[in-house]
Amino acid sequence: MESGLIKKWMILCVFLAVAVNLRNGVTAEPQVPCYFIFGDSLVDNGNNNNIQSLAKANYLPYGTDFPQGPTGRFSNGKTTVDVVAELLGFDDYIPPYATARGEQILRGVNYASAAAGIRQETGQQLGARIDFSAQINNYKNTVAQVVDILGDENTAANYLSKCIYSVGVGSNDYLNNYFMPNYYSTSRQYTPQQYADVLIRQYSEQIRTLYNYGARKFALNGIGQIGCSPNALAQNSPDGVTCVQRINGANQIFNSKLRSLVDEFNSNSQDAQFIYLNAYDVFQDLIDNPSSFGFRVSNAGCCGVGRNNGQITCLPFQNSCQNRDEYVFWDAFHPTEAANIIVGRRAYSAEKASDAHPFDIRRLAQL
Repeated sequence: MESGLIKKWMILCVFLAVAVNLRNGVTAEPQVPCYFIFGDSLVDNGNNNNIQSLAKANYLPYGTDFPQGPTGRFSNGKTTVDVVAELLGFDDYIPPYATARGEQILRGVNYASAAAGIRQETGQQLGARIDFSAQINNYKNTVAQVVDILGDENTAANYLSKCIYSVGVGSNDYLNNYFMPNYYSTSRQYTPQQYADVLIRQYSEQIRTLYNYGARKFALNGIGQIGCSPNALAQNSPDGVTCVQRINGANQIFNSKLRSLVDEFNSNSQDAQFIYLNAYDVFQDLIDNPSSFGFRVSNAGCCGVGRNNGQITCLPFQNSCQNRDEYVFWDAFHPTEAANIIVGRRAYSAEKASDAHPFDIRRLAQL
């Protein structure tokens, strides 16, 4: 009898403590102190807004379903890293480098830039962009600020070693380079195998630079099925449904080498952890079985122009489809929030063994 009363009393105390904390706005700490993001338009959240670039999304209908409206995110709502940030327990989204200031940077910074690639020239036909090496240079500036805020390099190094570093680059090195022979010579210089080798070699050096500046927990994202995007279907698919194997095959070569690089880094690093996130196969699921995920349309953009709504991206103030949650793709290239939620959740907590290697973001956060 007495133990039952004690148990009820303890439950009541816990309930009251939670209620008081919620009322006072106290939230649990995130699973990692900070989250740094490097990438392209799939995760850009405003870094291209004020540069001379054609690759921008700071206008409606982009952001239609995002609480702050158009921010520079290339979707109707959240991106994959927004979803991961929520799952990691952050109470706000990670700010773009363009606007991150003061102690705000201690929670992380998003350096991603639309049209950016591993190679410096990638995306140049679209104007200004911040390539991966330039994003790393911006991160170096952030590290110097973190040292100033925390007081010394050792404290800063210890702090940064606990953070997660998400890298998602490579898509544009195909989309806005290798498969654009009118602008770039890479497809005449290299076979798909050779080109993947060249990209991975440069990428590995860029990752080593991040390591030298404090990064220890890496989430390296493979590239998705560019050959299944509405743009690829509009330009290269006779029936507008069948994915373009020539493009996807090249993407798979890159992903295979990136997964091997993760194994190599893990074998050779005593104090760092690397994981590979398999967006390609997650998208394969969405495209093969759209209805099982609640999607009705997987070969056309919710907004856009021309065949498959894939010839160009959404025009300013263009009307989008009304049933946005039923589309895998928001525009010619980028997923809807509904698709991003699935990809983000499976990156954080793998549903299949193939989703993440050797483990997922949730496990990486615990290490």
